[in-house]
Amino acid sequence: MRATVMYAAGDVRVEEFLDPVIEQPTDAVVRVVRSCICGSDLHPYHKRTAADGRTTMGHEFVGIVEDIGDDVTTVKPGDFVIGPFAWSDGTCEFCREGLQTSCVHGGFWNNGRGVLGGQAEAVRVPQADGTLVAVPGVDESSPLLPSLLTLSDVYGTGWHAAVRAGVTEGDTVVVVGDGAVGLLCVLSARRLGAERIILMGRHEDRTELGRRFGATDVVSQRGEEGIAAVRELTPDGYGAKRVLEAVGYAPAFEQAIGVVRPGGVISRVGVPQYVEAPVGGPVFYRNVTVTGGPAPVRAYIEHLLPSVLDGSVDPGLVFDRTIALEDVADGYRAMDGREALKVMIA
Repeated sequence: MRATVMYAAGDVRVEEFLDPVIEQPTDAVVRVVRSCICGSDLHPYHKRTAADGRTTMGHEFVGIVEDIGDDVTTVKPGDFVIGPFAWSDGTCEFCREGLQTSCVHGGFWNNGRGVLGGQAEAVRVPQADGTLVAVPGVDESSPLLPSLLTLSDVYGTGWHAAVRAGVTEGDTVVVVGDGAVGLLCVLSARRLGAERIILMGRHEDRTELGRRFGATDVVSQRGEEGIAAVRELTPDGYGAKRVLEAVGYAPAFEQAIGVVRPGGVISRVGVPQYVEAPVGGPVFYRNVTVTGGPAPVRAYIEHLLPSVLDGSVDPGLVFDRTIALEDVADGYRAMDGREALKVMIA
């Protein structure tokens, strides 16, 4: 089979690998129907060195089950399934608490221990019973494939940000970042009842999609100017109670601190690309809560799936380019150059 490999920053290739096979009785093998490039994939695209060694890529996919191990009972060959960006057994204490990204028997794709990535023609899925979600009545010709693919990561991540922030009816929410996750933070906040949603982003095509998803205001300025603009839009100029940070860079987190109201919550789901952050006085003395983390999207799929299937939401709109696997390097270049919001691989 073919799979995407990153050798170093900017060096993405498609190479041949042995077809995945069942190695453990809890495994499944899934033929990938759709995968995609994540904004977080751009971090190694910018920073990976040859000394780090090559790695396969991709952690978002949907596909068809081709084979299962002897212990697998919840999916069968021929099922259409969603593959979350982390695998989990579904039975450990953290899975039972809805924190599958901390599963004691789980892990992440491309871990260097024989589990490859989703930007490929097929994937071996460990802990298939706890990981995969079968979607009856859907096949690889469904027009819903883009939206179903978002449930493997970005929609669930946006939902996690909003849930961890405690977004509820009537809230004012600020979303920092107009990438796919930020836009789906907007959608999630709207679905949870937020009345006013301020999107901080400066790419007009993206912020227009943000308005379609429910943003009431857009602030394009950054830094102190952006903070002041957001505060002018909030009651008494104090800021918002709920701030969702979907970028992962220190300036974005600093903006979040600047726009959060005293006693408010900052929910971070952008993968941090910094070691230190200003969580001292500006957070402590205003009783600000900082939460978030890698989204346990497996915990949210069943809840979010019905509205995708009935068409009442369309998170798949974040995909604005579709490419073939052999063109994946072009997809990385397009996302890195802001020529594409999110690239789907078909």
